[in-house]
Parts: sequence; structure tokens; C-alpha cells
Amino acid sequence: MNLDRRQLILGAATLAATTSLASKGHAAVDIAALYAPPAEGDMTMGPETAKVTVVEYASASCPHCANFYKTTFPDLKKDYIDTGKIRFIFREFPHNQPALAAFMLARCAPKEKYFPLIDMFFMQQDTWLEAPLEGLRKIAQLAGFTKESFDACLKNEAVAKGILAVRDQADKDFGVDSIPTFFINGELLKGETSIEEFRKKIDPLL
Repeated sequence: MNLDRRQLILGAATLAATTSLASKGHAAVDIAALYAPPAEGDMTMGPETAKVTVVEYASASCPHCANFYKTTFPDLKKDYIDTGKIRFIFREFPHNQPALAAFMLARCAPKEKYFPLIDMFFMQQDTWLEAPLEGLRKIAQLAGFTKESFDACLKNEAVAKGILAVRDQADKDFGVDSIPTFFINGELLKGETSIEEFRKKIDPLL
């Protein structure tokens, strides 16, 4: 399931960073720090003025993340994001090389194609993970990547380090040690979560 390392050129320190998932005890999350966008910018849905902000940390190759995306996210988007009730922030938390490569491609693509690519990564996860490099290449072609731009993206160390910085901050500062993990106005919520559970958390805040 690993990608050909020739296709993903990362420094030794960067590769080491992808393997750290140490669980830590954390006090209350610093909301200002949580909401501060990373250097590459946040990928968001919904208005900035929404009363409720939901932050999700997920991995493109995580089956629990994909299941949330398929079963719960459609209702969350329809009832809360599309109606302007919440602002949704998606943060990358790659837990292996295929996930890192997928997120690199999403970040290399034009901004308007970011969430359509995330959609394909989750909806077609079982298929592209069978042969990650070729599977990602096929998805990337649908988003307009050429062989040259695909290869160049996966060799872009700056893009990789930017993604890993988001993940490392989540682990170090916010206590994210599993995926998916959510924060609803700063309140931690871990694991696959039903739309009913989200309603219980969100509705009283509206």
C-alpha cells in the first residue's frame, strides 16, 4: 500500500513526522489557536459569521473517515453548512504515505477543485487504495493533472511539509491522536459520529 518513494520526495525529518501519533493529555483547547489558519490557508465551507464552527481532522485513507463522509456528512452539509448555520473547516491529518500523497494532490489543485478531490478520495477509497499511486493518478487526471504536474506535485517538499505541520500541530497542541476528530466550537468529539449526535451538540449553540 505504500507509494514508490521515488514519487514522494520528502526530507528525513518530514518522513519522521508522519509516524508520530503519540497520545497526550491536554487541557481545554485554545480556541484562537485552533481557528488560526495554517500558512497554506484553511479549506472551509459555510460562512465565517456562522454561530458554530466545526473543525474536522481526517485522513484520506482512513476507512472511518470515509464512512463518516458517506453516511453523516451529506446530512451535516445539507442541514447545517448549506443553510449557513455552521462554518466547516477541513484539516488534513495524514496517517500514512498514501493519505499524504492524496492531500498533496488536493493542495496542488486549483482551490475550487479541493473539495471535489476530497470527495473522490473518500467515495473511491477502497478502489484507489488497492494500488495507491496508480489510483491517485487516475483521480488526479479527472481534476486536470498531467503526468508532469502529478509527478511534480508529489515531489513538492514544501507542500508535504505544510500538510504535516497542520497534522503535527493538531497532535501537539489540540490532543488529536485519532481520526476522525472533530471540534464543535472548541469541544472535542472523537470518532465516527452520527448526524443525531451532531444535532445534539450543534442545535443548542444556534
